Amino acid sequence: MSRQKQAQLKKTVAPFETSNTKASIMQLINTILPFLGLWFLSYASLSTSVWLSILFSMIAGGFVIRIFIIFHDCTHQSFFKNKKANRIIGTITGIITLFPFEQWKREHAIHHATSGNLDKRGTGDIWIMTIEEYREASFWGRLSYRLYRNPIVMFGLGPIYLYLVKNRFNVKGAKRKERMNTYLTNVSIVILYSFLMWTLGWQAFLIIHLPILYVAGILGIWLFYVQHQFEDSYFEEEDQWSFVKAAVDGSSYYKLPKVLAWISGNIGYHHVHHLSPRVPNYHLEQAHEHTPPLQHATTITLKSSLESLRFRLYDTDKKTFVSFREAKQRLKKPQTEKTIRTNAQLDLQKK
Repeated sequence: MSRQKQAQLKKTVAPFETSNTKASIMQLINTILPFLGLWFLSYASLSTSVWLSILFSMIAGGFVIRIFIIFHDCTHQSFFKNKKANRIIGTITGIITLFPFEQWKREHAIHHATSGNLDKRGTGDIWIMTIEEYREASFWGRLSYRLYRNPIVMFGLGPIYLYLVKNRFNVKGAKRKERMNTYLTNVSIVILYSFLMWTLGWQAFLIIHLPILYVAGILGIWLFYVQHQFEDSYFEEEDQWSFVKAAVDGSSYYKLPKVLAWISGNIGYHHVHHLSPRVPNYHLEQAHEHTPPLQHATTITLKSSLESLRFRLYDTDKKTFVSFREAKQRLKKPQTEKTIRTNAQLDLQKK
């Protein structure tokens, strides 16, 4: 894709970057109120059945994903036209989802600016090693990476790490505004949770709220993981990297059933979002449908997305993700070729 076509593509999407205050308010209503209703139903069901209560909590966890998308749009300043409104709603939804607004805003902006860039990985990304990097890594480096990429660790322990560690502390060098927002978020969570435990009892609170957070955490990590971890995803070194190509070729179109697309705030149109982060979630589908080039983005379904679980390393030569087993086979080839060359040289010397 030429630079002219890339510029034209961004220009085509520009009309969808305008937020609609009425649509945003309506989304707050049809997301927050059902979440609170499900929370109440979960509590009310405790006297009847713990399992019924957990079922309502798990459904509520889906709505936390939708709340997170609102939070996410606020960090991009796309949910409301007013920056202050985005910051206020973003901070409130951040308290609900346990994500500090300013911290995520900074890290996620870096993710968008460096997605698919092999030389600028590491902030706001899923950890990805190339075959060459894995080959040169120490034993402990390989072990750490294998544990990180293990589905049980990533999706089982990942939410716990995010909620209790990653999102609770400021990074070194964080600016005052970011640090204060993290403190505000933490204090607000402590006050809110303490009040609910005092009012309902800590056992009831944990039975209701832990499944909500855990389901939301697993689904959230999965969505973030799967939309950049597909077989022919785009990765290039800095001198060859293109923002537009990284957006269109390095982000998938996750074609979900309508109900799941609604719950996930249309984030399945991830290629559109990466091309233009200022498009609010309720305009992503329209942008996709009215922009033919975007309809050629890699499309994955619920079934095909499961294949991404076997992807572990990126092959920079073949521009594709591979499993550890495939990488091991490819790592043997250079050694085999080297042995053949060495033997050939010895034969020549003997002659």
